[in-house]
Amino acid sequence: MPELPEVETMRRGILAIEGATITAIEKVRCRRKPIAIKPNMSTIRRRLVGKKVQAVERIGKRVVIRMANDDRLLFEPRMTGLVLVADPPSSEHVRFRMEFSQGEQEILYWDRRGLGMIYLLNDQQYQERFSLENLGPDALEVTGPLLKKIFGKAKRPIKVALLDQKKVAGIGNLYASEILHVAAIHPAKRCDRITLKQWDLIASTTIDILQTAIAHEGSTLSDGTYRNALNDPGGYQNMHRVYDKEGQFCPICMDTTITRIVQAQRSTFFCKSCQKRS
Repeated sequence: MPELPEVETMRRGILAIEGATITAIEKVRCRRKPIAIKPNMSTIRRRLVGKKVQAVERIGKRVVIRMANDDRLLFEPRMTGLVLVADPPSSEHVRFRMEFSQGEQEILYWDRRGLGMIYLLNDQQYQERFSLENLGPDALEVTGPLLKKIFGKAKRPIKVALLDQKKVAGIGNLYASEILHVAAIHPAKRCDRITLKQWDLIASTTIDILQTAIAHEGSTLSDGTYRNALNDPGGYQNMHRVYDKEGQFCPICMDTTITRIVQAQRSTFFCKSCQKRS
C-alpha cells in the first residue's frame, strides 16, 4: 500500500542517519516468505559497512540511502513494507537490520507479506534503472502542461493512467481516487478528452493532496499495516473523501453516495454527481 506520502514519511523518519557510518548490516532470520535482497549479503556488507551515509532520499515509492561514493541502498516497500527506527509491529516479520555509529542508531526493514525488495546499486546502475524512460517525474513536481504532454494522446482512463509509474512516479490507487474526486474528473474519462484546464487542476490537486498527506504522515488503513518510522499510525485516513467509502454520502455534494468500480483490477471510488463523465 505505501504510496508517495507514506514512503516520504518513512524517509523523513530516518533522516538522523545522515552523516553516520554504517557499523553492521544483518539479514534477520525469518520463517515467513523471504524478501528479495540483491546482491548477496556478503557483497552488501563489503560495500557498505564502514562507509558514511551522504543522504536519505526518495525516488517514487522507494526510500534511498545514498552513500558518500554514490552507492545507493534502496528499500522498496511494495504492499506491506516499513522502514522503522523503533519497535516493529511484530518481531517475526523483521527482515533486515542496519546499525550506525551515531547514538547507537539502527533502522529496521519490516514486511508482513514479504513482497518488498532491498537492493544495492552503484551510481551508473541507479541512473540507468531510474532514467525517465523507466520512471516518470515525481508526482510532487507535476504541472498541467507536463501531464498533458505525458498523457494527452492516451486513450486510457485517467485513473488507470495515473497509476503508471513509468509516466508519473508516486501515485497509487488510494491517492488517485482522492485526487480525481477533488478535481471533479470521472475516473473513466479518457486522457485524450481531458482539457488543459483540467490537467492544470489535476496537477495542482495532486500536489496539494500529497503534501497534505505527508503533513499528516500518510494513511493507515483498516488493516493497520502502514506505520511511520516510530511505529505510530498516520493521520490522513481521517481526511479521505472517497477511498473505501462506498455507500457513504459524498462530502462535497452531500446527497450522492460514493460508488465503487473496478479498473485494471483495482478498486476505484468516486461520486457520480461531482465527477460526471461528460
